[in-house]
Amino acid sequence: MTHEPSATLDPAAVNAVRQALLAAGAADTVAIFDDSVPTAEAAAAALGCEVGAIANSLVFVCGGEPLLILASGAARVDVRLTARLNGLPPIKRASPDFVLEHTGQEVGGVAPVGHPQPIKTLLDQSLAEYPILWAGAGHHSAMFSINYGELARISGATPTQVR
Repeated sequence: MTHEPSATLDPAAVNAVRQALLAAGAADTVAIFDDSVPTAEAAAAALGCEVGAIANSLVFVCGGEPLLILASGAARVDVRLTARLNGLPPIKRASPDFVLEHTGQEVGGVAPVGHPQPIKTLLDQSLAEYPILWAGAGHHSAMFSINYGELARISGATPTQVR
């Protein structure tokens, strides 16, 4: 693991995350991995942590708008339950193009912050069980560490049940 972008890394997306972290008063804890960590399982293995401590940034379409759900890597999001609990229209998985358009980041590396425009965000309450969380940092070779309270604060997320 290194701390500087490699030649294969998109520095603009990672830098947007770093800038968003610093602008929110959070520490720049972005770590760059030698190998891609596009799944919660791969990230947990590289970090030596539980899969549940990985905060997956999942983009959905809800009422024609993007909806970001920060879900534990151990969770499978129940979109019907999440919509009902939050008074939302039906939630559907977004296409990779939709994700890139609204986040500026590719699937597998989407961060909770650093997007061109704010995105309505929900936060899986089960992530509160872990003292340290790891989230995508704009590329599938980059992640950052944060605690649950800070993640909620910097992302503007509404805590909710997702499963």
